[in-house]
Amino acid sequence: MGAAARLADLGLTLPAVAAPVAAYVPAVRSGAHVHTSGQLPFVDGALPATGKVGAAVSPDEAVDLAGTAALNALAAVAALVEREGGPAGADALDRIARVVKVVGFVASDPSFTGQPAVVNGASHLLHQVLGEAGVHARSAVGVAVLPLDSPVEVEIVVELTPADA
Repeated sequence: MGAAARLADLGLTLPAVAAPVAAYVPAVRSGAHVHTSGQLPFVDGALPATGKVGAAVSPDEAVDLAGTAALNALAAVAALVEREGGPAGADALDRIARVVKVVGFVASDPSFTGQPAVVNGASHLLHQVLGEAGVHARSAVGVAVLPLDSPVEVEIVVELTPADA
């Protein structure tokens, strides 16, 4: 089953890539690897929640937001693959040979220490959409604040299969 079918089974669609909020691009390719910029959990151009996890944002809500940020990171990868002449939309995700690394940032109340559980939202989403190719190395980091007061931010590094594979 391909990534597009898995997304459909999950009731998800690949969103449009969020416009950068500063001087950067959403994703860059270096050899077989694509590095995404940090992705916020935008839904239809807006953050569904703001504030610190463990205070204004519950840990359970933050898990869902991390999954949304990971979905946005996949959208950035798919858009890059498509710009390079590969398949369009969710079908571009089938070019992902594996997710190499995930870094999740969690804007945390000073007493909150559950960052790994929050970033599990991103890890689970990647595994659900990509199967075994979504299994990865990971860091989960607590920070004082994120852009636009987002509760979470996720960046990924993926390895692509050759275009003719």
